[in-house]
Amino acid sequence: MRTLEIPTGGRLPVLGLGTWRLGEDPAQRRAEVAAVRSAIAMGYRLIDTAEMYGEGGAEEVVGQAIAEALRAGDVTREQLLVVSKVYPHNASRKGTPAACARSLARLGLDRIDLYLLHWRGEHPLSETCEAMRQLVADGRIAHWGVSNFDTDDMEDLAAVCGEPLDCAANQVYYSMSERGPEFSLLPWQRQRGMPMMAYSPIDQGALAGDAALGKMARRLDVTAAQLALAWVIAQPGVTAIPKAGREAHLRENLAAADLQLSADDLAEIDRMHPPPRRKKPLAMI
Repeated sequence: MRTLEIPTGGRLPVLGLGTWRLGEDPAQRRAEVAAVRSAIAMGYRLIDTAEMYGEGGAEEVVGQAIAEALRAGDVTREQLLVVSKVYPHNASRKGTPAACARSLARLGLDRIDLYLLHWRGEHPLSETCEAMRQLVADGRIAHWGVSNFDTDDMEDLAAVCGEPLDCAANQVYYSMSERGPEFSLLPWQRQRGMPMMAYSPIDQGALAGDAALGKMARRLDVTAAQLALAWVIAQPGVTAIPKAGREAHLRENLAAADLQLSADDLAEIDRMHPPPRRKKPLAMI
């Protein structure tokens, strides 16, 4: 699979697995672990989670699936890139390492590959930045980054943390029908070689039912969801982390990474879902 370079070293697959809403229902635990385990077996190497998802339940699901996959020899730890996030209210100088330790315990890992501030909160960015850098120095995380940060937030971060900024990524809501980040945020990140991680890249499944997109997808012999995903990762510097629970959807999403869109295809999509002409607030879910 194609990868993006992380400015602080290493590479990020352009397609991964999101785990929002996992870990909320204990009765679904076995099926959820099986789904993540299946994703790893079929080739997913980027797995995104957060302490917020199921109040730690999603991290436990991911941790169990990884442990089973490692025991079975489906993958090595070095082949996986695990992302988790700290709640804003935990992101103080002392709270960040404590939250990270809890996430590591739930994941059953000794290192999180990319640890993000889930959104901006009450604690000063300088404290969070200092705590993140210390976690890197201690080997508890490999890279740190942010999520749901708009351009002004990124500029504030750069002002307090200094440039060149060692923030490895910013994860935001970005899709074919939610193109706001393209106006200023995505160019800001591209200028610094910082990947954008797109969550809800299929608009929580809504784009799978887009009639115009479906018509175009049939012509290309793919599904509308695959076309929506392929469009997101066709944007330079962008990776996508759709959530999927069923094996058919996991395989469908993974296959989208191989779909090549022509200039004519991209122009047709621009007509269906035009790029932004002005700055608007960053969408969040």
